[in-house]
This record gives sequence, C-alpha cells and structure tokens, in this order.
Amino acid sequence: QVQLVESGGGLVQAGGSLRLSCAASGLTLSSYHMGWFRQAPGKEREFVAVNSRWSGGTTYYSDSVKGRFVISRDSAKNTVYLQMNVLKPEDTALYYCAAKSGALTYATGSSRYAYDYWGQGTQVTVSS
Repeated sequence: QVQLVESGGGLVQAGGSLRLSCAASGLTLSSYHMGWFRQAPGKEREFVAVNSRWSGGTTYYSDSVKGRFVISRDSAKNTVYLQMNVLKPEDTALYYCAAKSGALTYATGSSRYAYDYWGQGTQVTVSS
C-alpha cells in the first residue's frame, strides 16, 4: 500500500522559511517523479514544483515560487522536501506531495491529473 505523509507545515511570518517533508512508503522514489501542489480555500489545487526521478534530472517550478522554493529528495530516506523561503501571505495553503510515473515535461508535471498517488496535505499559514 502506497502512502505519502507530509509534515513540516505551520504558522510563519512573512519573509520566513519552512521546510516541508514527504515520507513515502510502499513505493521507491527512484521510480517516480515527485511533485508538490497546494490548495488555498476556495481555489483549485495548483502546481508548485516537481522533481524528476532521475538523479540530476529536471526540476520545474511554478512562476509564483521560482527563486524562493527548492524541491529535493533523499532517496536513502525515501523522502522528498520542499524548502520554502521568503514566504508570502499568498503562499498560505494546504500543501500536498504527489508521485507520478511515466514521462515528465512541464505540462505533465504541472497537471494534477497526471499523478498516481497523493498525500493528505500539511497546512502552511503565512501571516503578514
């Protein structure tokens, strides 16, 4: 049974940082591209970042987080991370990690419909 468990969310002031973790079980990270999405109240789930399953492979970011967020993975721990810096109130959302098989392009990696497995989410709240 595949499980993705996010952690690390919380309340932070604008300009601060948080690191989210996504621990995977029942799958091997090297077999999946791993992505982060977020959903604010009343809004659709939106793409944040995706990291290719191949070592040294492609990473894509949404324009809204590019330069501030960094996605990474530790295959030994079967865990994916999202380092979030210079946080803004508009980053407030429930953050989800997801696993995707198959090919990776920006189009497929940024589409929530292309992912096979999802976690339950971790809340990030940024105060102004």
